[in-house]
Amino acid sequence: MDAFELVLLFDTYGGMLTDKQRDCFDMRHNQDLSLGEIAEILGVSRQAVNDNLSRTEALLRRMEENIGSVKRDMLLRKALEEILDAATVLDASSDPIVTTQAKRIIAAAQSLEE
Repeated sequence: MDAFELVLLFDTYGGMLTDKQRDCFDMRHNQDLSLGEIAEILGVSRQAVNDNLSRTEALLRRMEENIGSVKRDMLLRKALEEILDAATVLDASSDPIVTTQAKRIIAAAQSLEE
């Protein structure tokens, strides 16, 4: 799992973490601080920071395995993109009924993007 995926998991499930886990993860992945810098700020050892991050990342992965919100959101976004692409093609039709329905589909899909 890459850093981007971890940040998505954090954005989704971060509220379920402890303050210490959230702070440590944020400093490492969002603020791009080194283990040593985080350790100094928190007044702990680099190993303690590393252990905290490892446990936090494993916990985020388990949450996603059990709940699946991020995967579901990504699948929905992909499906929505495909719906919009297909409706855009239909919107170019010379049939006014088809273009009217295509515009309805596009409007509905765009309302879901917000």
